[in-house]
Amino acid sequence: MLSITAPRYTDPSGYELSTVPRPTVTDKTDVVIRVHAASVNPVDAKKADGVFKLAMKDTFPYQIGYDAAGVVTDVGEGVKGLSVGDEVYTRLPEVSRGAWSEYAKCSERYVALKPKNLSFSDAASLPLAGVTALQVLRKYNGSLEGKTVFIPAGLSGTGAFACQLAKNVFHAGKVITTVSTSKIPKIPELLGEGVVDQVIDYTKHDPRNVIPPRSVDFVFDTTGQAMQFLSLMVPSTGTIVSISTAPSAATLQASSVMRRPDNPRIPLIGRVFLDAADAVRRLRAWRWGVTYLYWFLEPNKEDLETLAWYAEEGKLVPVVGTKVDMRDINKVREACEVIYKGKGGLGKTIFEITQDQP
Repeated sequence: MLSITAPRYTDPSGYELSTVPRPTVTDKTDVVIRVHAASVNPVDAKKADGVFKLAMKDTFPYQIGYDAAGVVTDVGEGVKGLSVGDEVYTRLPEVSRGAWSEYAKCSERYVALKPKNLSFSDAASLPLAGVTALQVLRKYNGSLEGKTVFIPAGLSGTGAFACQLAKNVFHAGKVITTVSTSKIPKIPELLGEGVVDQVIDYTKHDPRNVIPPRSVDFVFDTTGQAMQFLSLMVPSTGTIVSISTAPSAATLQASSVMRRPDNPRIPLIGRVFLDAADAVRRLRAWRWGVTYLYWFLEPNKEDLETLAWYAEEGKLVPVVGTKVDMRDINKVREACEVIYKGKGGLGKTIFEITQDQP
């Protein structure tokens, strides 16, 4: 089968369109999916460039991608909830990574029926970013109903889902976000009228000069600026959850990305560096009376089912900015370069996967 791979640790310019073995059922809980669409997340490009290479050894060609939507073509004898022909979507676990391929395989515990009202491309945009947003918003100690939530980069892959969930599901009283000048009109157009209450043009204004001090209950840090927003937080109950700074060693070691048969371990120097940086961030937050933590996605079928229901109810609308044919490797590289650099993208980038045979 065809698969987008990295022949070595590389930025997107080195990606290749390769022929690799098609996955087959080897365990009773396996589900094999004929992939119709896959999406791009920042972690895809970072891992392919070796961001975790000190903690784990990868084999090459390195198959890329975690998010996929498609049709079930085979199941193990122990699979109970899915059947051949089902339209599904998934956030693949690390051991099954390789969504940017014609076929993917993983345990049924990571696969859910895709939202009935979404195309494969739109469904593929949801898993990693949508589940991350859902899990992060749950980390606030108490109800977010009526509270003020600040989510920078509201039209980024994760930010777009987080803004919608904060307002439509968690019933935040005020949702604040940041975008560049040209994207301001797109907020109500793409996320829905009334989802975001305040839009800040970050090219012209520093959020710290616009948002009143001590007025924000929850910050979902999608940009790595967590510590810059401490003065905005409500003391004692204010919470910042980041997905863009860096985890502690314990958080990284326990994360889904490290769950592999070879049991990779973070080396001592890495543990010292990660723990020291995390301790400094926690201490700075504590001095402001703020709870700070880093969150790693925990992939699972149940949260995918929850997202599917929200999508079918109209509470969650995918924001897809770019669609690329997987076979056009030059376009693939260009699209991934935008994600890799972290600037200029809009919503999610989708690879549409055409296949010559079933």
